[in-house]
Amino acid sequence: MGQGPSAGFNRQPGDRKPDGGDKKEKKFEPAAPPARVGRKQRKQKGPEAAARLPTVTPLTKCKLRLLKLERIKDYLLMEEEFVSNQERLKPQEEKAEEDRSKVDDLRGSPMSVGNLEELIDENHAIVSSSVGPEYYVGILSFVDKDQLEPGCAILMHNKVLSVVGLLQDDVDPMVSVMKVEKAPLESYADIGGLDSQIQEIKEAVELPLTHPELYEDIGIKPPKGVILYGEPGTGKTLLAKAVANSTSATFLRVVGSELIQKYLGDGPKLVRELFRVADELSPSIVFIDEIDAVGTKRYDAHSGGEREIQRTMLELLNQLDGFDARGDVKVILATNRIESLDPALLRPGRIDRKIEFPLPDIKTRRRIFQIHTSRMTLADDVNLEEFVMTKDEFSGADIKAICTEAGLLALRERRMKVTHTDFKKAKEKVMFKKKEGVPEGLYM
Repeated sequence: MGQGPSAGFNRQPGDRKPDGGDKKEKKFEPAAPPARVGRKQRKQKGPEAAARLPTVTPLTKCKLRLLKLERIKDYLLMEEEFVSNQERLKPQEEKAEEDRSKVDDLRGSPMSVGNLEELIDENHAIVSSSVGPEYYVGILSFVDKDQLEPGCAILMHNKVLSVVGLLQDDVDPMVSVMKVEKAPLESYADIGGLDSQIQEIKEAVELPLTHPELYEDIGIKPPKGVILYGEPGTGKTLLAKAVANSTSATFLRVVGSELIQKYLGDGPKLVRELFRVADELSPSIVFIDEIDAVGTKRYDAHSGGEREIQRTMLELLNQLDGFDARGDVKVILATNRIESLDPALLRPGRIDRKIEFPLPDIKTRRRIFQIHTSRMTLADDVNLEEFVMTKDEFSGADIKAICTEAGLLALRERRMKVTHTDFKKAKEKVMFKKKEGVPEGLYM
């Protein structure tokens, strides 16, 4: 009685026993550091706070993966666009290929080249080729009829000869190769003597192209052309080269034999084309060497080839002095046989000046020897006056041949200087060859 409640009755289930306790004590752990420093942020409330996502910072590996996937996506988009374009354009390409095959079937292969003689209407024309007569043919629908005109070059079907195309390049390839693109190296200084000939060709060819007002002031028409004639090797072609070197005009060089063609009408056509191109490229100079190949006197021809040569010469006469004014086109002719040329070719109005090239005199010989020996290494015993004063008839080409032969003789003996004996041997050899193997003084 009077006692308090018993200790056993007052013990709670979770209380430790006063005498025993836990045998294992918990190890002391420091408190975790605060999650943030500074003023505590108030917690947001409401629907905005519930919808707000936390900020996530991706790692470098995630960024690289994202870039890779974006590139793959771009590539797939490009591939998809390419495939769609191919599917869209494929029917058009197939249709174009089919149209091309139809056109090729219509055209046929191979095609022949001809001339359009006359347009009858929009779909029919008269054509001709160089190897056959004229034909009345049709014009296919895909040919540009606005560019068709009489005289133009056309492509024809190989069987039915209908017009299937137009040759755009209206310059004959044979004429284009006649144009001198690179000026010759020879100049007036390389010509020994011929002072009067140089002055005449300058007055007749160069001065009308460079100063036409001088002829207008004096009231005369400048010469249309000149002819250079004389012995072989007297410098006719050399003077033409010097003219081409000194002038800035277009220079067309033709050999007379080039104007002779195989088929009927091709020679006159080439002459017309030559002067047409010269007129388009004016101011220009046309140099026809060896004009006696086509300009011989007319006679009763017994073969088709002779008649064709005469037709070519007649076309040349028409181009030199016809209805069409030549303008700034000058003609230089050269020949060794002026006596064989047709008088109609040499009359004034076509060829206004005839320039003769004689064999060189003593003064001219001395000048030619100086030109050809200026670069040679001569010995002290060389006396060129002996060859200058000789009675043999030398041309300029003979003098050049003597100098060249003397240099070769010295080279044969491994000498670097040319002696007087070399010149004497060279002269004898050149004169022997010139007289066709007949020794000098054999038939005297």
